[in-house]
Amino acid sequence: MSDLKTNFAGLHLKNPIIISSSGLTNSADKNKKLSEAGAGAIVLKSLFEEQITIEAEHLKNAEYSEGNDYLEEYVRAHKLNEYLELIRSSKSVCSIPIIASINCYTDSEWIDFAKQIQEAGADALEVNILAVQTDKDYKFGSFEQRHIDILRHIKKVINIPIIMKLGANLTNPIALIDQLYANGAAAIVLFNRFYQPDMDIDKMCYVPGHVFSNESDLSTPLRWTAIASSVVDKIDYAVSGGIHSSQGLVKSILAGASAVEICSVVYERTDTCIGEMNQFLSEWMDKKGYSNINQFKGKLNAKDVHGITMWERTQFLKYFSSKQD
Repeated sequence: MSDLKTNFAGLHLKNPIIISSSGLTNSADKNKKLSEAGAGAIVLKSLFEEQITIEAEHLKNAEYSEGNDYLEEYVRAHKLNEYLELIRSSKSVCSIPIIASINCYTDSEWIDFAKQIQEAGADALEVNILAVQTDKDYKFGSFEQRHIDILRHIKKVINIPIIMKLGANLTNPIALIDQLYANGAAAIVLFNRFYQPDMDIDKMCYVPGHVFSNESDLSTPLRWTAIASSVVDKIDYAVSGGIHSSQGLVKSILAGASAVEICSVVYERTDTCIGEMNQFLSEWMDKKGYSNINQFKGKLNAKDVHGITMWERTQFLKYFSSKQD
């Protein structure tokens, strides 16, 4: 009988399926149902620095500038208190690890926030630093350094595991992952999903693009997980983005992931997909003769002699020549 247990960021999970931060995880009732459906862990809906800043700015009044600082502090405190209650209430009804999440782009309030998040009972903290670098005077490496600085500062005040969820807009994720590991990150998630913009050419305005991922999105996190897990191999990885099938779960582990984060597939197929994916994984392991996940985790990463060519080269000529037959 196959054992689906896995270790991720120092947490012991009953299986590798983590529900990622989203509207799916914004209430204790929803999280209880996800836990009962078989999830291995849950990442709570993120506390967004950008949202806090926008709401505070909206409330500011030019005629009463002396009160604006108070309003900004009130918004921050209110949002944080709501989030702390989400942690506490989710922990009270779930028997699986509850991972808090902050989405930030500056190194400002997050040290104090992180301390209170730990005190509220979160089992780990996922940090998302997601921003597009467009400044023409941008100094190369400063965005990567921001990840390291924020991690260092948060690490000073909490002792629960810190998980860094990276965006795919990095020149060399491997170098950054190595530095994050050296500065105490417990795990890496590849990758965060950008907001997808689009345009309405009739109304001549911007509109949201595709909200959900699709299965073709999986190739990017698979590539980088396969490479990263072979080079920086003492840190845990989770694949996020494009896992729409049970096969995607197996592929992610073969690439070197200890766990996966899923979201779109749950929206599209309901939480019944969690049990289906776990059942497929168990049956696949039995068929292949694996009794636990560690026996095949990373089996097809870039340490494999064929994997080096597959993951680190573009392979355009070989790919397109096969399409001409």
